[in-house]
Amino acid sequence: MRYVTDFTDYELIDAAGGERLERWGDIILRRPDPQVIWEGDKENRLWNSAHAVYHRSNSGGGRWEMLKKVPDVWSIQYGDLCFRLKPMGFKHTGLFPEQAVNWTLLSDVIKKSDRPLKVLNLFAYTGGATVAALAAGAAVTHVDASKGMVQWAKENAAASGLQDLPVRWLVDDCLKFIRREIRRQNNYDIIIMDPPSYGRGPGGEVWKFENGLSELLTLTSEILSPEAKLLLINCYTTGMSPTIMNYMTRELFSKGRGGTVFTDEIGLKITYKELVLPCGSTTVWKAPHVE
Repeated sequence: MRYVTDFTDYELIDAAGGERLERWGDIILRRPDPQVIWEGDKENRLWNSAHAVYHRSNSGGGRWEMLKKVPDVWSIQYGDLCFRLKPMGFKHTGLFPEQAVNWTLLSDVIKKSDRPLKVLNLFAYTGGATVAALAAGAAVTHVDASKGMVQWAKENAAASGLQDLPVRWLVDDCLKFIRREIRRQNNYDIIIMDPPSYGRGPGGEVWKFENGLSELLTLTSEILSPEAKLLLINCYTTGMSPTIMNYMTRELFSKGRGGTVFTDEIGLKITYKELVLPCGSTTVWKAPHVE
């Protein structure tokens, strides 16, 4: 498992009884996590010092209970990158900190390249990977179906001082966008994707991970450039085997291109218990000439 070791503005303090206890900068939050199925204890005094707690509803969704003053928006740093946060309706804050391990991988490949690279970020959410790629020197196309998420990503880029770098911000259905790129014969050196378990496009298009993944990967293989460096696929869908993700990626990308494919869990270290909480998996294809 790969896990973050250098994200000083974020800390997974503890996890027990179905909940995470987290520090986001100076703000401490409690929120549910389906992976935390152990009971354990909640002896750490910070369990009772959280700024806000997220309560699930029996009918779906839930709500934040503010126990102390929480800013409408606040920011945290990861190295030179800056991310704006806020409590969202479905327990999230606008950032998945475990993805920092992939931002580092992405940045390393871009910085070691002997030529400028074009990056495509699909299902790009609030732009963590987009900001990392821009900072490393790539030109980025950022695609997400949510206008609000694309605007949030723009704000993250601006907060990091990257707003004037080469980036296209697109509100679009990812599959429709890829099909148009195939017709336009546009391709990319690096493709990142973070498809949700379930979602809707801007035109009401329905996406289900298990039904759409094969088509998504097949179409993506047609816009990965002949000199491509990297493909990175994140999976948060419960029940989707990392082995299956690895197999599909090898079949579609390695057979004709060579290179290597690896799949692993990514996670967050629980500082109070010195354990690591699994937070999904990532499948990576690297071209033969990429370290």
